[in-house]
Amino acid sequence: MIRNLDTKNKFHFTSLGCARNLVDSEVMIGILLKAGYEITPDPTEADYLVVNTCGFLESSRQEGLTTIGELFEIKKEDAKVIVAGCMVQKHSSLLKEHFPQIHYMLGSGDVEKILDAVTSGAQGEKVTSARSYLEWGQIPRTLSTPKHYAYLKIAEGCKKRCAFCIIPTIKGPLKSKTTEQVLKEFNALLSQGVFEVILIAQDLGDFGRDRKEKGALAQLLREILKIKKDFWLRLLYLYPDEINDDLIDVIKSDSRICPYLDMPIQHINNEMLKAMHRTTSKEEILSILAKLRKEVPDVVVRTSLMVGFPGETDEQFEELVDFVKKVPLDNVGIFKFSLEKEAYAAKLPNQISEDVKQARFEKLAAVQKRAVRKRNKLMIGRKLKAIVEGFHPESEMLLRARYSGQCPEIDGQIIINDGRKVTGFGSLYEVEITDCTDYDLIGKVLGPIKIKREGQKLALISN
Repeated sequence: MIRNLDTKNKFHFTSLGCARNLVDSEVMIGILLKAGYEITPDPTEADYLVVNTCGFLESSRQEGLTTIGELFEIKKEDAKVIVAGCMVQKHSSLLKEHFPQIHYMLGSGDVEKILDAVTSGAQGEKVTSARSYLEWGQIPRTLSTPKHYAYLKIAEGCKKRCAFCIIPTIKGPLKSKTTEQVLKEFNALLSQGVFEVILIAQDLGDFGRDRKEKGALAQLLREILKIKKDFWLRLLYLYPDEINDDLIDVIKSDSRICPYLDMPIQHINNEMLKAMHRTTSKEEILSILAKLRKEVPDVVVRTSLMVGFPGETDEQFEELVDFVKKVPLDNVGIFKFSLEKEAYAAKLPNQISEDVKQARFEKLAAVQKRAVRKRNKLMIGRKLKAIVEGFHPESEMLLRARYSGQCPEIDGQIIINDGRKVTGFGSLYEVEITDCTDYDLIGKVLGPIKIKREGQKLALISN
């Protein structure tokens, strides 16, 4: 182990953006901790302030600039600010313009150089063409999530070319880990006490396609399911064109795979889908949703929808509104089109005004809110196995929990108003749903549960 003998060895970390960024942040934290540095939650006492940025949208870049600016205002006089990630990769000149005093910058593919950045006696940067950084097992990683769940990135970059997206220009082409490496990291997480492992990538369905492998994701899941341990396995970001019968068969074959899919759709009008360079049609999307509901009855579907894409007419928008009203979707993230100069869509005619985007956003959000409330009411009376995660942020008289249909940080939760039978956090309990709010469920804990394996199924046993 490298020993840091400098008395100035405290660092503070801020991770912005998606869960894929968070994994890179955990790698950087692990490297620094292994080298003898000490992490602190208080930025005012840190000697090094590290920000891992997101550069996907203009709003993300503004968040990055604001965050960095706030750190410069409160930091110790001799503390050094280090900036890493996607914003450095594509917008380093913007960062230098606003903050010429940044000590060091690391590109999104260079996060393993964090120790060089910290120990450098002069300002510098490491921004290479290695845009797809993957955490291989020999590099330390310190989890920043609660001990019962963690993210596992199985691929970086993207092979798709959606008209509105600049991810391929930031992260580069698709680069998948090997099945052996994923299994190694999966087992390592389980050995640390992680119960819920969340597989992430820009599109899980493209896993292995950079190596010309067909059906690689389904095969990876089969290999994971050979592990004779209890866990929840969650799939994030699986595009509709990648969901086939083989994958559905794997998902429904073992209850350790959460019946949950984050399936970005973006729109439902065929002309809009074509303009966005999406590879599925309205008819195919509806068919996939119907098949999922039939084959995996308890499946929870989360999706993302975009309003205000160039050329979107009132009629096309209303078709999207009608879709949200009539088609059962459990969770929906709604986004306004963001004009990114390097995206194909930036050059399209008939750009939509911000006022129209905002009006459409608000209308669709209101429709979606009513739809989610309606679906949540159907949950009243059900008994679910859920992880009780801790106290509710608004009151220690309440607890918060999640069942398999709720992803941490992005979905609603279960508010526990009777937790007398809870003896510890991060464990499974049987919870009866008694009511709901707009996005959250409300329930009471009936008791802790044990898991008994019956073949490939898990049976719940109340204590």
